[in-house]
Amino acid sequence: MILAEKTSLAEKFSGHVSRRTLVTAGLAGGFLLAFHLPLRALAPNEPVQPPDATEGKFAPNAFIRIDQAGHTTLVMPQVEMGQGVYTAIAMILAEELDADFSHVTLEHAPPNDKLYGNPVFGLQVTGNSNSIRAWWTQLRKAGAGARAMLVQAAAQQWQVDPASCTAANGEVIHKESGRRLSYGALAQAAASQTPPQDVALKDPNDFVLIGKPLKRLDTPDKANGKAVYGIDAILPGMKFATVAACPVFGGKVRKVDDSAAKKIPGVQKTVVLDDMVAVVGDHMWAAKKGLDALVIDWDEGPNARITSKDIWQDLRAASEKDGVAAKSEGDIAKGLATGERLDASYELPFLAHATMEPVNATVHVTPSSCEIWAGTQIMTRVQSEAAKAAGLPVEKVTVNNHLLGGGFGRKLEPDMVVAAVRVAKQVDGPVKVVWTREEDIQHDVYRPVYRDTISATLSDGKIVGWRYRVSGSAVIARWLPPAFQKGIDIDAVDSAVDAPYDIPNFHVEYVRAEPPAVPTGFWRGVGPNNNVFAIESFMDELARKAGKDPIEFRRGMLGKNPRLLAALNLVAEKSGWGQPLPARIGRGVSVQPSFGSFIATVVEAEVDEQGEVHLHRVTSAVDTGIAVNPDTIMAQLEGGLIFGLTAALYGEITIDKGRVQQSNFHDYRMLRIDQTPKIEIHIIKSGEAPGGIGETGVTAGPPALRNAIYAATGVALRRLPIDRSLIAVGRKA
Repeated sequence: MILAEKTSLAEKFSGHVSRRTLVTAGLAGGFLLAFHLPLRALAPNEPVQPPDATEGKFAPNAFIRIDQAGHTTLVMPQVEMGQGVYTAIAMILAEELDADFSHVTLEHAPPNDKLYGNPVFGLQVTGNSNSIRAWWTQLRKAGAGARAMLVQAAAQQWQVDPASCTAANGEVIHKESGRRLSYGALAQAAASQTPPQDVALKDPNDFVLIGKPLKRLDTPDKANGKAVYGIDAILPGMKFATVAACPVFGGKVRKVDDSAAKKIPGVQKTVVLDDMVAVVGDHMWAAKKGLDALVIDWDEGPNARITSKDIWQDLRAASEKDGVAAKSEGDIAKGLATGERLDASYELPFLAHATMEPVNATVHVTPSSCEIWAGTQIMTRVQSEAAKAAGLPVEKVTVNNHLLGGGFGRKLEPDMVVAAVRVAKQVDGPVKVVWTREEDIQHDVYRPVYRDTISATLSDGKIVGWRYRVSGSAVIARWLPPAFQKGIDIDAVDSAVDAPYDIPNFHVEYVRAEPPAVPTGFWRGVGPNNNVFAIESFMDELARKAGKDPIEFRRGMLGKNPRLLAALNLVAEKSGWGQPLPARIGRGVSVQPSFGSFIATVVEAEVDEQGEVHLHRVTSAVDTGIAVNPDTIMAQLEGGLIFGLTAALYGEITIDKGRVQQSNFHDYRMLRIDQTPKIEIHIIKSGEAPGGIGETGVTAGPPALRNAIYAATGVALRRLPIDRSLIAVGRKA
């Protein structure tokens, strides 16, 4: 049964729509999590319930399976890439099902948009910090509907009113008589019940799992090495391959001399494609040494002269043009003619994803089938694109999904699997294709460069006119074309069209500006990355122009946003805002309503005389609605803050002669453990529906850090990453 009708993409994206619309693991207390790969993919003409997963079981919907021995299996529609979603989804389903949480098994969902398509996108995709907020109602209904069918089956057997029965810990109980039946004993009878059309969901006051800080189920095996990621897949007779693509975007292979590679022990063959070369070996070391020994003559093509300077010059020129209006309220011309005016532009660079697990895929192609072992955020797209590359019908392609060693948006793309399929077509038996760190960073799908220009006017200490222009790549236009309506990329303007402040004359527009040759895609934090940085940096400059404290200035314009105002007040208290600090140490604040969560963040940082930035302390207060698992929320915010602060301090991909200049962590730096500040997270209790949290910290950190530097030095930085030369003693921006 399908629990909710899905709106068509055309209906969903008509007009402007905001984007917010493990083999085993143990848990103290006896939880045992079994983790299984799907046996096979579904063909389009198969029944909506895969028979191998439901035969002989109570399977009331796509997410729940209960066998007659009482084993409960929960099918996970979203993928686990470190965000803790498997634990949270299991908690939601088990909460409304009243399952015995200590004896639940989890399974990956197979590729199937009809059953497991994300309710926001209609695709089986994990991203945009919406796993919980998108599935919250549907998963609760799935659990509650199944529970109602089990209760009905027990009531019929006892010949009592179902209302006199309750459920708990995998049993139905008749209070008056004390009788009880396990879900396993009721499974067969429950399967014959008619699924309820409407079922009452639990009052949050009655939750027994949701809201508890349960430890993540995947953590123990990630600590002891038992967890299986895509890169860990091992098959009998498997060979290994690694690849080299043309260092220039869009370049091709002219010719290859592999005579030296053939002499290396363990090298099996060289696979030459039009745009890349792979060496196949008995093991990864042989493949890598063989690749290093190749002499490749590249046809670099027309992009060999492109530089970062060219890209920024083009973007700055585009940003001076009028854009497409994404939102307009009041009279912007009148608003900008009133009071004191300030104009500014903010720029963010290309960024790589640099997941700890480099991109990889294991593939076995035969004349009649293709099987894939990988970690991906978008299973059905991987399946369909692999089918095209293999020259097979989609039903002949099986995708076995694993844990992801980081996704951050990189694995929303199928390109690494497509490349692996192209290699595997020329290899007998299965082959694991692994990109080196250098190839991963230099052939990524990069976070776009953005330039945001803002004009605002002040009167009586408040903003009366606000014109905001976003210029940058339209990732949505490529990735989900039906969502690209009227020339507006709804991701690029996210957190700009719904800026939280009370501004009577308000205008936001978008200019599509695609960088030549450089592929762009989603990066953790997506559109709010550029907009929250620009808006919150500008707010501090406006506060200074108005002669006001940055927090007081914001408070005066958050009257219509009580949840965000409460977060701001709490973070001011917890961070010690206003307490005196030594010279060249500052506190900076940022607020945002992004991803359906309301978060205020204060960063305390020191700038030394050489311009080096030392992070002292980060404090965040967040209202993310009902906190399914507070422990996971805290962990995700901590990780997101570090991720975003890393980008602010160091992150930049630069282009010269058509190629990426960075190659590994020596020149694409990460924040190290000894540089990481104390981080305090304060979760505000809320009864609202859950918001997103995985990307929220990423967008919160950079503007708060920038504003701390502004407070410490008086230098108003308007570009990331931070330029130390501008904040060293004796220098001014």
